[in-house]
Amino acid sequence: MNKALEELKARGFFAQCTDEKGLSDVMDKGPIAFYVGCDPTGPSLHIGHMVPFFALRHLRAAGHIGIALIGGGTARIGDPSGKTEMRKMISYEQIDRNVETIKAQLDKFIGFDGKTAFSANNKDWLADLNYIDFLRDIGSCFSVNKMLSFEAYKQRLERGLSFIEFNYQLLQSYDYLCLHQKHNVQLQIGGDDQWGNITAGVDLIRRKLGGTEELNAAHTVYGLTFPLITRSDGKKMGKTEKGAIFLDKNLTSVYDFFQYWRNVADPDVRKFFLLFTFLPIAEIDQICAGDINKAKERLAYEVTKEIHGKEEADGALAGAKAAFSGAGDKSQMPTAEVSKAKVEAGIGVIDLFAEANFGGSKSDVRRLIQGKGLAVNGKVIEDVHASLTLSDVDDSGEFVLRAGKKKFLRVVLK
Repeated sequence: MNKALEELKARGFFAQCTDEKGLSDVMDKGPIAFYVGCDPTGPSLHIGHMVPFFALRHLRAAGHIGIALIGGGTARIGDPSGKTEMRKMISYEQIDRNVETIKAQLDKFIGFDGKTAFSANNKDWLADLNYIDFLRDIGSCFSVNKMLSFEAYKQRLERGLSFIEFNYQLLQSYDYLCLHQKHNVQLQIGGDDQWGNITAGVDLIRRKLGGTEELNAAHTVYGLTFPLITRSDGKKMGKTEKGAIFLDKNLTSVYDFFQYWRNVADPDVRKFFLLFTFLPIAEIDQICAGDINKAKERLAYEVTKEIHGKEEADGALAGAKAAFSGAGDKSQMPTAEVSKAKVEAGIGVIDLFAEANFGGSKSDVRRLIQGKGLAVNGKVIEDVHASLTLSDVDDSGEFVLRAGKKKFLRVVLK
């Protein structure tokens, strides 16, 4: 098997392939162009979106040419794959803004050099399509019966599938056709929920450009999907009680991003190392064979470095050390400000947590105290009526609050 495909398989980026041997043979002959798409339906990507883009970097490192297709056109409809309900429609203006934000996020992660990797926007060829001509030219190549056999549509039929969503597969297939004709793209990669859309694109190219044996050989294209990533408990990875783990640090702070990886379950550590870092497999195995907590810290550092950069990763690591051992840099911890005058006059612990917007509602904080799950400067609070004054601050004149076992907040008095 081609070495790049072997690497993807060994790291967990392999669920289904339209023709594994054929793809391997083509990749052995020299670099190919491939693409992965994402729709800008929100203002930021989350970590679950990034699996195909990690694969993109592996393939580019092996010499292949990667295209990140941002769906400024398809986002106007919304992909029904993996969704139980129709996506909420957003304005074209918001989609365009999302495109620019997501393009910048991907550029930071991938590094678009215009040669080995670049971005494209399917709005460029979808926005001004003539609907009648599109139906005659492209729609005539699709079988409704076959489309309804795909799992994405079968699941939605039970709840209701809108006609606009039913068109999505045609548009994604047309993307593949356009990219094949313009950039000689021979491979589309994506999550396993995209299998139906990807194979439809492969079939469309064969129908439109094939015919003779020579043409079939020239226009043979492939599809490769990755498993949908779940945690060891069966839940979707990249989700917390607060929601998705976003790349935008205004939506998910770098510290919280780091802590998400630091707190993954033990059975997930090696799997996430393989998928979300570029460390060699032998080194990953060596790390995972050692202390599991050190392995989790290294995992958190490596993923944070890839997404946010080394400087942010260093800061998050320092903040985590300060929170959990007091040995790092407290300035890197999540921080809130509270009035010094209020503390000077005496402030109830419950009020302090509420003022700092930490630990949930006052009722939540009260329950934490009753369960001995709340601490201030390392001291467990056991009295719901306890109050604090300036004499209770630490040596730097601050409070460090802990809610539960793993949530910390630095409180600065102003």
